[in-house]
Amino acid sequence: FNMEEEKQEIIEMFGVHFEKLFNIPPLAARILGTLIIEGCKSGLTFDDLVEKMHASKSSISTNLNLLQKMEKINYFTVVGDRKKYFKAAPLSERLNNYLDLVNSEKVLIDRIISYRERNNTCSQEEINLQNSYAYKEHMLNAEKLLTNTINKFKEIEIKNQSNKH
Repeated sequence: FNMEEEKQEIIEMFGVHFEKLFNIPPLAARILGTLIIEGCKSGLTFDDLVEKMHASKSSISTNLNLLQKMEKINYFTVVGDRKKYFKAAPLSERLNNYLDLVNSEKVLIDRIISYRERNNTCSQEEINLQNSYAYKEHMLNAEKLLTNTINKFKEIEIKNQSNKH
């Protein structure tokens, strides 16, 4: 099992995972996987991606735009070079998207709890209310875990930034 085969297998695993997780086209999922595995050092150009993905320029362009809109990837430019270099967004930024979802879900849960507390008329409603409390507790724990992990990633990212210079 050589390194290139292993790399392709991991990219494919990322692809399948991101397809399901983000509900994105297979090509977008594999571009993201490729950028995570191969673009971590210097980033990959548009032409690199066209070549690696064996896809048309328009397909690559469409999927890069989608990934940028979703804040899954970033690009940078180099002075004197007109090319864009694409990289996966830092893990801290990618996890922030989950935190946004957790926060909007917490708002929804609070509304449900408030509603159920006022409209608790039968045993089924009481069960629903208890489930809502348990779910709120779960979301608060998820928020804590995510926040701690994001802060760890940020520390690592900041340390690595200062090591580059």
